[in-house]
Amino acid sequence: MQAFLKGPASISTKPVAAKEKSAAGSSGEGKRTKPIPWVEKYRPKNVDEVAFQDEVVAVLKKSLEGADLPNLLFYGPPGTGKTSTILAAARELFGPDLFRQRVLELNASDERGIQVIREKVKAFAQLTASGSRSDGKMCPPFKIVILDEADSMTSAAQAALRRTMEKESKTTRFCLICNYISRIIEPLTSRCSKFRFKPLSDSIQQQRLLDVSEKEHVKISNEAVSYLVKVSEGDLRKAITFLQSATRLMGGKEITEKIITEIAGVIPKETIDELLLGCQSGSFEKLETLAKNLINEGFAVAQLVNQLHDTIVESEDYSDKQKSAIVEKLAEVDKCLADGADEFLQLMSLCALVMQQLTQN
Repeated sequence: MQAFLKGPASISTKPVAAKEKSAAGSSGEGKRTKPIPWVEKYRPKNVDEVAFQDEVVAVLKKSLEGADLPNLLFYGPPGTGKTSTILAAARELFGPDLFRQRVLELNASDERGIQVIREKVKAFAQLTASGSRSDGKMCPPFKIVILDEADSMTSAAQAALRRTMEKESKTTRFCLICNYISRIIEPLTSRCSKFRFKPLSDSIQQQRLLDVSEKEHVKISNEAVSYLVKVSEGDLRKAITFLQSATRLMGGKEITEKIITEIAGVIPKETIDELLLGCQSGSFEKLETLAKNLINEGFAVAQLVNQLHDTIVESEDYSDKQKSAIVEKLAEVDKCLADGADEFLQLMSLCALVMQQLTQN
């Protein structure tokens, strides 16, 4: 019986192996042509490619020439190149071979409680670093620990870090990256050189987007590029992601301003004007219908608050008293939405106040 069972199994092993081989081959082929998100594809490979952050680049260049590197604290809005800058510098310092051994990167998605800081980071920091790179270039005698989104670390974990920072200063440099410097405890900020990453200027963003468009053979009008820059608000990562989404949507056709509006979830100007006209009409029923339509079309009220703020402040049709009352209400609604309040009720509350202000005169 056993021989009988073994027989077919032994016969069938070869075809299975062949199948596995072919599957492995096909997956290998797939890997060669694996598509990468443009954000990763066009991430700066060296410090010179980092755009608009001159002070940071100057400091890192000095350290690449052989000067020592201080502990760093990068802060600023998202999409301005904080993580890209330190990764590019580390690659230049250590080369592709030593990069994995010399750099420990911990993100907010990894566990970074007090235990991890005490064990993993401490153990990595205590290792001595020596030797030269395979290409013969000088290699600095220290390692780099990158703590991305450090503002989401607990105060206890941050406090545990400060002693390690001091103790292991001979062998390790730390780079903390965050959006809000106020959430980093004072003892850590005083141990680091602080660099603020500015939101990228419109001209720099336009240049980068045009470079990406040229390399990817994307047809896009200059007006659409300008609008894309305006929508992304200094966040280059967001701009490149929107550009890639629009390219996939259009499938080789020219990308227009209208397509960018749809992809970015921006509320069209006509819709906002219609809502303000509804407020001026004084009809609460009409206002309710417009608000319901806005929600049903899938627009975010938080996005409306942002756009309405710009529209109200820049408009010359309202008095200063009206503007101040409306803007105060916008702030209140924004806070409620951040706390998880119902969108429709907040929108109605906002529209009711705008109607009250516009119909008073």
